[in-house]
Amino acid sequence: MPRTRSVATTTALNRRNLLAAAGAVSLTAGLGLALRPEDGHAADGTAASVVADARQARAASPAPYTKGTTLATTAAPRNSTGYRRLGDGPGWKRVVRAELAAPRSGRTDRRTALAAFVQFTDMHLTDTQHPLRSEFLRSGDIHAWRPHEALTVAGAVSLVERVNSLHGAPVTGSPLGFVITTGDNTDNNSRHELEWYMKVMSGGRITPDSGDPRHYEGVQNSGLTQYWQPESPLRDTDKRLGFPQVHGFLAAATREVRSPGLNLPWYSTVGNHDGLPLGCYAGGPYFAEYAVGGKKLMTLPAAESRKFQDEIKKATDPKGVHLQQLLRTHARAMRSVTPDEKRAPFTPAEYLKAHLDPAYAGHGPVGHGYSPANLDARTQYYSFRVADDVIGISLDTTDAGGDYQGSVGTAQLNWLERTLSENKDAYAIVFSHHTSTTMDNTRPDPARPAERRHGGAEVLALLGAHRNVLAWVNGHTHRNTITPHTARDGHSFWEICTASHIDHPQLARIVELVDNKDGTLSIFTTLIESAAPHRTDLTDLTQTGLAALYRELAFNAPGAHLNFVGAAGDRNTELVLRKG
Repeated sequence: MPRTRSVATTTALNRRNLLAAAGAVSLTAGLGLALRPEDGHAADGTAASVVADARQARAASPAPYTKGTTLATTAAPRNSTGYRRLGDGPGWKRVVRAELAAPRSGRTDRRTALAAFVQFTDMHLTDTQHPLRSEFLRSGDIHAWRPHEALTVAGAVSLVERVNSLHGAPVTGSPLGFVITTGDNTDNNSRHELEWYMKVMSGGRITPDSGDPRHYEGVQNSGLTQYWQPESPLRDTDKRLGFPQVHGFLAAATREVRSPGLNLPWYSTVGNHDGLPLGCYAGGPYFAEYAVGGKKLMTLPAAESRKFQDEIKKATDPKGVHLQQLLRTHARAMRSVTPDEKRAPFTPAEYLKAHLDPAYAGHGPVGHGYSPANLDARTQYYSFRVADDVIGISLDTTDAGGDYQGSVGTAQLNWLERTLSENKDAYAIVFSHHTSTTMDNTRPDPARPAERRHGGAEVLALLGAHRNVLAWVNGHTHRNTITPHTARDGHSFWEICTASHIDHPQLARIVELVDNKDGTLSIFTTLIESAAPHRTDLTDLTQTGLAALYRELAFNAPGAHLNFVGAAGDRNTELVLRKG
C-alpha cells in the first residue's frame, strides 16, 4: 500500500526516480510522464520558486483559507420572477459523506495534508460567429443555443483571476499545487479557440472575434426573433422573458481581453469538443471547408430541428452525413459571413504542439502534461507527479469515430493498468473528460480501426482492482455529481464530476487530499466561482462587468438546468475512505 508522508516532509525526486520515469515513457508507447518540477529538475526558475515557496508555507502550518470560495458566499437571485438579477447569497456548508468509511472523531487535529489542486472543466471557449455551429436547432430545442456564449473568454479569465486570488487551500491552508482542466476547453474545435484557451491559462491578450473585425456576423445581430438581440429593441424570444437590451454588447464582447494567466502550473485534458466538430462528428474535408467558408445557417423549421436533434441524441450519424445533407439542402437560406482561415479545425497533433509551444509555457510544466513522446505516439494521455506519494493520470476518453459520448482504446487501457501497477506505492488520482456513465460509445477510432474500444464499466473495474486509486475526477455532464464506488474486494474510491463553466452554475473545484492518521483518508472538495462580482451593472461593459453579466445571463438562459448545481453532497464535501 502507498506509504504516507506529509507534505511537510516532501523530498525531491532523486536520480533513480527520474530514471524510472524515463523508463515509463518508453513503456507507454511514447507517453510522457510529466514529473512535478522539484529542485534541480524544475522546468524553469519560476517552477522552482513555486516549489520552494510551497515548502516554506507548509512548514509554517498555514491556516484554512475560505475567502473567495462557495463556503463563504454564492451568487443567488434577488427577485423570484422574470429575469432574475443576481446578488450575494449564502455559502454552501460542507457535507461529510461516509458511504465508504466512517469518519472518526479527532481527525481534524490529526490530519496531514498530502495534496491540493484545482479542477477547471467544460469552459467551452466559443467563437459565436463560427459557421459550423448548430444554433439553428434552437427553433426546436431552447437548449440548443445560449444567450451568453459570446462572453466565454471574459468568464474564463475571471475564473483564472479567482484562482490567483486564493492564498491557500480552504481546509488545510496548504498551497495549491496546480490547476488541471478536464476537457471541452474549446467549443468548435477551431484553431483560434485553441489559441484563446492557451492564452487564458498562460496569460496574454485575446480578441474573441473572427471574420470581419469591423462588425459582428452572428445570430445576435441577425434580426431573428429566436435569438436574444442584445442591442436591438426587437421583441425577441428572450426579451419576452425579461432579458435586457444592452447597448454596445457585441462590440464589448468581441474586443480585446487580457488574461494574467494562472500563477500556478497547469495541466490539460482533452474533451470531445476539443477533438470533434460540434463535439460529436468524426470530421472530414466537408466540415473543414465549411468551417473556414463564407456561409452560415442561422434558422431551420422547428419540426426539422427537432428531428435532427433527436438524431444527435441517439448518435445515429457519427460521421455527420445527415448534417452535410441538411446544410446542402438549406444552402439558399444561409447568410453570408466573412471567411476566416483561423476557424479551421485543429488536429490532435496541433493540440499537442500548442501545449508544447514555449509561448504558452506560463508557470509550467513544459507541455502542460504532454511531451514530444505524445506527438511521436499520437496519444493524448499521460501521468504526472502530484506530490511525493501521489500521481495524477490524465486520460483521453474522446472517441475519434464520432459521438459525444466516450471510451478508451485497448492500448490506453493497458497503459493505465501498467501505470497503476508500476506506481502501486503511490496514491493515484485519475482525470478524464467523460464520466463512467457517459463512456458507452465504442465505435472504432479511424486511426486505429482494428483496436477495440472500452467503456466506463471496464474502466471502473480496472480502477477498482488497484487499491492505490483514490478518486476519478471528470466533467462532461455539466453537473456536480459525486459517486462512491466499491469493488468486489472492498476497495473503494470516489468519482467526482464537476459542473461546467459555461452553463449555470459556472464553477470550478478545489480538491484536497489528507491523511487522517487513523486508517482513513479524506478528500475535501470545495467549489469556487469566478472573481466577478455577483451583482451586475448593465452599463458596465468592462472585462469584469462582462464576466459578471456572463454569470447572470447563464442563470437566466431559457431552459437552463438549475439542478446542475447538484445536491449539497455533490458540492462542498468531505469524502472519507479507508486506506487500502
